[in-house]
Amino acid sequence: MQRRNGVRSRLTRLAALAAAAVVAVALTSVAPASAAPPGGNNGGKDIASTTENYLTTFYPIWFTHFQTTELPVPVNHFIGPNEISPVYQAVVAINDDTLYASSPLDVGDDPVGVVVPATPVAYSVLLVDPYGNVYPSGIPSRKAGEGTETLEYALIGPDASDDLLGAEVVRLPLEHMIMIFRVDKHIGTEDVTAEAETFRTGILVNGVPTAVKPVEEFGVPVKTIADELVRLAPIEFLRQMQVAVADDGWTPPLTRQEQKLSDDFDRLFGDGSGLTPGERAQFAQGARSAHDALIANYLDHRGATNWTHFTNIGEWKKNVLDRASITEFCQYCNTIETAAYYHAFFDGNGAPLDGSNANGYVLTFPADAIPEAERFWSLTAYTPQAIQPIPNAIDKYVVASYTEGLQKNPDGSISIYMSVTQPDGVPEANWLPVRDGAFNVMLRIYGVVPKSDIAKDKYLPPAIQQR
Repeated sequence: MQRRNGVRSRLTRLAALAAAAVVAVALTSVAPASAAPPGGNNGGKDIASTTENYLTTFYPIWFTHFQTTELPVPVNHFIGPNEISPVYQAVVAINDDTLYASSPLDVGDDPVGVVVPATPVAYSVLLVDPYGNVYPSGIPSRKAGEGTETLEYALIGPDASDDLLGAEVVRLPLEHMIMIFRVDKHIGTEDVTAEAETFRTGILVNGVPTAVKPVEEFGVPVKTIADELVRLAPIEFLRQMQVAVADDGWTPPLTRQEQKLSDDFDRLFGDGSGLTPGERAQFAQGARSAHDALIANYLDHRGATNWTHFTNIGEWKKNVLDRASITEFCQYCNTIETAAYYHAFFDGNGAPLDGSNANGYVLTFPADAIPEAERFWSLTAYTPQAIQPIPNAIDKYVVASYTEGLQKNPDGSISIYMSVTQPDGVPEANWLPVRDGAFNVMLRIYGVVPKSDIAKDKYLPPAIQQR
């Protein structure tokens, strides 16, 4: 009980600190632009533009640094929540289709041993750097029925000796990375959650099994903290980002261009304490402009049916704006080879989705346009800012290809109904509860079929229609 209370106290302290920073710094960090002329030898334009580039480039670093230093996340030790519920806010757009096991990895000093047990269920392995760039994990993902043997690996750093015995050596490209296992809870329509849990807890890191923790330990609203700091206390947010970028125990070595940007920002900003009111206003303007731009980039990245879709997730190259946008709305999403993500904030007519619409909405997949998936497809409803599951009376957060009792229409199509209450005549299996207000939905397709329209980026989900 003492340990549980300690965790709860730490989460309460983090939330209180974040709220205090927002309120206290908001009172002092931002002055009206007319309060004083832009300070510094470079003028306000240089401050604002440099800050825009700085926030856009290093936005993912703030997230991963905060998640790995401020949350109770142990290094080289897999953990996962005991359930998915609206309480979960440590990462945006969590799904209830899979069980999670994740860990920050540090292979700077010693090899990290990973044992992956045999299992009949499907799972995928995601390896990302602190920016969210995806790398080959060296530990293969498995389809259902493929995990027939226990596998042992030794993870080592880029410059470490590979003179190891008894395990397959996996050389990581960086000393500090993040690895995530996602384990399917269904094979077809069969519920295999028990087998998935056995597999998850059987994953060993240096001999220690995955720790399954109460979902409350994942309750710190990371995205909301970032959004509110940028909006109300941008100087504090920039200070925190500056600390994260400078942490060479986490942030990868900067490229020449990144280093110049960091140096330019540091020269203008200092530690943020000696800025004039005019300078504060210019830094605030740059931070908010960059944040507005990354949100707009995501929401405007829509196809003809008003679904947002990116095919370069984890493989952005120099497109730092897309990288920042994905961090905001789909952090730790997979590359298109593993999963496709379609996110809707608008109906087919371009109107924002809003559960206060009395008749709700319907999404109908024609018989010849039901998503092709080797694992599953699913539709999840989320809250507008935190992008967390929507609380509802029956604790239902998803309608999926595996949903028991999901009914097809006489023509073979599938209709999913989104509303606050279950519509008359609609099976519960086909109903996705939403909130009485703004909401959004994400369509996931796990196990993208090679050479399919989805893989070729030729698939568009049908438009969501008001009923």
